[in-house]
Amino acid sequence: MVKTTKLNPHMGSSFDDFLKEDGIYEEVQARALKRALAEQLMDAMQSNKISKVHMAQRMATSRSQLDRVLDPSNLSIQLDTLIKAANAVGSTVEIRLKPNTPRTRAKAALA
Repeated sequence: MVKTTKLNPHMGSSFDDFLKEDGIYEEVQARALKRALAEQLMDAMQSNKISKVHMAQRMATSRSQLDRVLDPSNLSIQLDTLIKAANAVGSTVEIRLKPNTPRTRAKAALA
């Protein structure tokens, strides 16, 4: 049996479209990514029982620099610093680009 999905005629644009119209899409996306990275680093530190002082020592940096790395609202993190932080908790960094795929109303209805 094939299930069909009706499109909602009242469905508007996506949230991403709203953010793009307001001109804040890139900033919101960057903040979300930084928050996720900071949470992953803090979770790894906690599970490995690594204090901030010890983490900073492993990264060969200052505690204040580590605080900036872990601050979800501070978007200015360099790749080399991110790689040092990942190595300090026994992880690696993986970055990839993926093509933007326009979201049609049919895809939005299925999501």
